[in-house]
Amino acid sequence: MTVEIDNGSGFCFGVTTAIQKAEEELAKGNALYCLGDIVHNGMECERLRQMGLITINHDEMRNLRNVKVLLRAHGEPPETYALARRNHIEIIDATCPVVLQLQKRIKKQHIANCEEPIANSQVVIFGKNGHAEVLGLVGQTGGKAIVIEQFEDVKQLDFSRDIYLYSQTTKSLDEFHRIIEYIQQHISPDVTFKSFDTICRQVANRMPNISSFATKHDLILFVCGRKSSNGKVLFNECLRVNPNSHLIEGPAEIDPSWLEGIETVGICGATSTPKWLMEQCRDALQGQ
Repeated sequence: MTVEIDNGSGFCFGVTTAIQKAEEELAKGNALYCLGDIVHNGMECERLRQMGLITINHDEMRNLRNVKVLLRAHGEPPETYALARRNHIEIIDATCPVVLQLQKRIKKQHIANCEEPIANSQVVIFGKNGHAEVLGLVGQTGGKAIVIEQFEDVKQLDFSRDIYLYSQTTKSLDEFHRIIEYIQQHISPDVTFKSFDTICRQVANRMPNISSFATKHDLILFVCGRKSSNGKVLFNECLRVNPNSHLIEGPAEIDPSWLEGIETVGICGATSTPKWLMEQCRDALQGQ
């Protein structure tokens, strides 16, 4: 049986940088807190926990004083930075540069909207409600941005008002374009519609790459934490082109019955999947 790991899978630039910053700080022997899971992968979070990284939520951060807190790649709303200043917390900011740029664009648009004679414009974000990145984006508008999670949600917008459309960096490019087309077809000719393609190309390019990879093998093992939004999108693409695809969190979830009659296995993963975890899955297969 031949086993191949997809070279294009693994941490994206933003996640790699966040983990490097955490490792550098922990290597100094300093206490370090992380606001939320540093990456949507339980095994990588556990590895860093054993190095000393303490994961906290927003409520727990309110009770901290004079410590260091790492902000992960997803980014945070302005309120988090304000809390850090009040509590004398040193922020180690690992917000992905792509996300940071998007936050600035949305904030600038929101301020421009508020300065209009009649504040009648809608900032719309195509993204997952409650996702850390989306919370950070909505925070740039004081909570006023409208979030649409899927194509069907676009029908609820007010097409008699200006619409400025942005996207969470890890959403599907195809679905984003469907949403744009629908708005163009239904918006009033008397108002403004502008869309901004803010999907991360490093993530977007993984879709065609992983699709091509999944067609080459008899069996696909997609290694990914079940919390990963990006992972769900990529796994569904694997499943679409190769029905013999399975999502697993680690080698312990490999079912030996999947391997019967299989000649080639492809191992791939999300932007939150560490290479070492895919390698563990390969080693487990080769030990079968």
